[in-house]
Amino acid sequence: MRWSLQFCCRRFPWKRLSVPVAASIREASLSRNDLIPVWGGRLNQNCLSGTLSAARFYSDDRNHNENLKESNSLPSEHSLSTDITPDQTSSEQRQRRSPFLELLHQCGSPSDVLDLTCKYSPTIRQVSNCLNHMWSSTKKMSDGQRHYELQLMFEHPEFENLLQRAMRSVQHMCNDDVAYSLLSMVNLGVPQRSRVIQTFLRTCQERLNDFDEKTVSILASALEHMKDGQNVDALKEGMRLVVEVRLPGIKNVLALQTMMRLLGKDAPKELKQKLERKALSMTDQFSLPNAQYMISTMAKMGFHSKPLLKICGGKIKENLNGIPFNRLYNVLKSCKELLYRDVDLLTSISDHVASTLDIWTNKQLVFFLSVFEDLLFCPTSLMEAYSEKVITNPEALTLKDLLCVLKVYSSLNYDLQHQRQKFLDSLSHALSSYLSKMSGLELLKAVYCLCLLNHFPSALLEQLLNISMLEQLASATLPKSTERMFQRVDLCLRLDRPPLPQPLTVPSSALGNPILNSPSVNLRLSKALQSVLADQANAALQEMLVVENFYIIDGVIIKPLPNPTCVMETSSISPAESSQRIAVIYAPNSSFCYGTSVPRGPLALKVRHLKILGYTPVLVTEQHLQPLSEEERTDIIRGLIFPEHASKTRPHEVEHVRS
Repeated sequence: MRWSLQFCCRRFPWKRLSVPVAASIREASLSRNDLIPVWGGRLNQNCLSGTLSAARFYSDDRNHNENLKESNSLPSEHSLSTDITPDQTSSEQRQRRSPFLELLHQCGSPSDVLDLTCKYSPTIRQVSNCLNHMWSSTKKMSDGQRHYELQLMFEHPEFENLLQRAMRSVQHMCNDDVAYSLLSMVNLGVPQRSRVIQTFLRTCQERLNDFDEKTVSILASALEHMKDGQNVDALKEGMRLVVEVRLPGIKNVLALQTMMRLLGKDAPKELKQKLERKALSMTDQFSLPNAQYMISTMAKMGFHSKPLLKICGGKIKENLNGIPFNRLYNVLKSCKELLYRDVDLLTSISDHVASTLDIWTNKQLVFFLSVFEDLLFCPTSLMEAYSEKVITNPEALTLKDLLCVLKVYSSLNYDLQHQRQKFLDSLSHALSSYLSKMSGLELLKAVYCLCLLNHFPSALLEQLLNISMLEQLASATLPKSTERMFQRVDLCLRLDRPPLPQPLTVPSSALGNPILNSPSVNLRLSKALQSVLADQANAALQEMLVVENFYIIDGVIIKPLPNPTCVMETSSISPAESSQRIAVIYAPNSSFCYGTSVPRGPLALKVRHLKILGYTPVLVTEQHLQPLSEEERTDIIRGLIFPEHASKTRPHEVEHVRS
């Protein structure tokens, strides 16, 4: 009777919660008879990528109810004969488990652990230790070695026996061991739908109310790497409720972060706000790793908390010397996912990487440049330092590196000034050495980026516009953006007129359909332009003008030149030469490097070409059209177009953006 009461108490732990969750958990759980009998079967998991064809069974193919009976009556000749009772003293416990644990710690791979279990029968506690050591022994291995060792592990005849022992022992394990064993098996690649994994998941459901903060954190780490399923979803829902109830009592920062990651983007907004308040109350405990991990945790949750980001960013900025590449790179990636751009933090990271350039590999530097470009931020000091490195040794760059570097420098429109020609020549020379290995699309991307930078290496252009290369590109299934790249290359050849050994043109067949999607008129800008011209005599306005069948200009203001001597002989002067043409272009924030008025690649090219065509480009940004009064907006636009009237506007609101 006592055993029955204990079993019922364990089976329905949710009744202790004030929140009505028992029904949802039990309904979501897989019934014991619904489990597939094989528990994953083949070794075609991510870690082994299907290299083994033989099916492995991680528990015997009997009715699951039989396994449940076995779990309550373990073979005495194995675990129970050597297990430790609560009455034993700590010294006796150490004597009993030390010999096995000492041998276990000497094992350097999962197979070594399995060999050990063949010689000695592990106790219930030692089963968990074995699984944990098998996982930890693979952590520091290279990818190739880990793949090989896991393959040996799955082929080892004792592996199945160990998992069966774990499944039969689970009801007798302490809570920490249950959670650690589950985490270890998940990380080792045991199939999620195997009977052993599902048994541990159900045990976690039954004991979840008894799990302490540490155990819940371990379980959260395991669930984070598991796919959705009935038992997994049920546990996640239960953990969400448990975390919400226990949130005020959480004292460990890492445990809080682990739970936040598990709750993820699907967590209710109210719970995310509670987690934010709890995290803010613990900021005095944040270590440097905590600050880094909190930013990636917020990215995982899809939760943008400015106060938390500011605190974590400040701690990172103060301790940049102690952060390795992976963590620093992950911080930048997380900032990108959160659309968080702190100019001071990004500048500090750029300066730090530039000042310690020699300690980073070339691949790491390229990754840094790429993530800065994703953030639309121009890391001036890093780009300057890296350009010198490229000029010194361009052969060190792989083709992939070259394409990435070109993309970054052309996208961010970085002006290298006196180093510009050397840098571009070095890149072009290095690219030429890869001509025979480049695909048509890679060649097009390289030429396109060089054209954005106003650089036209003849060898690359001739190879791209070769008939065979064009036919290769035409026959391939390419993204729609390739037509836009060809169209811009064509515009560069016609308008920039680079000095080439022989004239080159892009054939019309490669240009595709030049039909433009007619954007709608920006009503606020249109109204402001009309108001500006209301007091301008002899000025005319043309809206949504298409130039070169490619560029769209929001508004062109045509105004006669003020000097009458310029128009004395009208027969020899064209209308364009006798008037000033101001091209007003609305540009979203994403068209500029963050925190600056420097236009990025495509917009910079548009400005360059409009100047060649005789226009005076004026860029109007979102800030200039903020919800101000119509009169204030008109004054700002007037100051941009006619600088001589800038004194009539507030100086901090006028920014004449020209390239």
